[in-house]
Amino acid sequence: MGLGSGPPPSPAGRSASILKHINWPAAPRPLRLALAFRYLDQIATKEHIQEFLALVDLAGGAGQSASNAFLLSHRLRTSAPMRLCERILGSDPAATALIKERRLVGPYDSTLLRGMPKGSLGHTYVTVLDTMGYDINFFPEPAFFNNLETDADYINYRVFATHDIHHILSGFSLDNYGEVGVISISVGQFNHPGLAFIDLMSLLLNWFRSDTPESQLSTHAERLRTASYTFRMIHHGLEIASVAKLLFTVNWEDHLERNLDELRAELGIEPVKDGPWSWYSQPAIAAALDLG
Repeated sequence: MGLGSGPPPSPAGRSASILKHINWPAAPRPLRLALAFRYLDQIATKEHIQEFLALVDLAGGAGQSASNAFLLSHRLRTSAPMRLCERILGSDPAATALIKERRLVGPYDSTLLRGMPKGSLGHTYVTVLDTMGYDINFFPEPAFFNNLETDADYINYRVFATHDIHHILSGFSLDNYGEVGVISISVGQFNHPGLAFIDLMSLLLNWFRSDTPESQLSTHAERLRTASYTFRMIHHGLEIASVAKLLFTVNWEDHLERNLDELRAELGIEPVKDGPWSWYSQPAIAAALDLG
């Protein structure tokens, strides 16, 4: 059974059953290891390993191309973690109604947003993205996600269609410094599988390649590639998720003209405003928004 075709066997459950029947004290250590890996090999089949590594490859390149994150999430749409995600959202009446409706996001009119009051969500949104040189309507069309055929397809579509708005609300920067933080909000609130996988692989891969204590690193670019930095960003995003209202259900089009600070307060979001992981710390954005 593949990663994208149904629930994989539970390693925890299998391990508990296996370990219970092994007489560890009587077995030499090499034999104990051999027995353990023999059973693990029954779970980690060649097919599973190949599919897992393909997902790892997509996650590893998500920082360079957003398309990797789109495709990774699409491949996990029938997975057990996605079913859990659907159950979590399905327990919220507003989320259930939104998913059933298949309400689309955008496209946004940049000229209209620029004319909105300074300090509003819409004006801030377009100004930040313009300054970064990003297309405000850069997210997959419904066709990419099977024309929203299933609930999972719609969830994936909406997650990425509203992703940059989450950056604006949370204050996490729109570059690699703040990316893990902002995606952790959706992971914390409804266990989105594609974003959770990116979180986990970012932590694991940075742990493997870290060979210098963070205290000895002199630049933020170097610290970005450490497991401790990744862990802090994940934790920060999860903390925001734990106190904020469910962002998945908010119809952002209804709030574009609202004052951003007031909207954050209503949603229970304390934005990140300091450090390289915040877009507030970027001089070009601060100047464009006249933040003083």
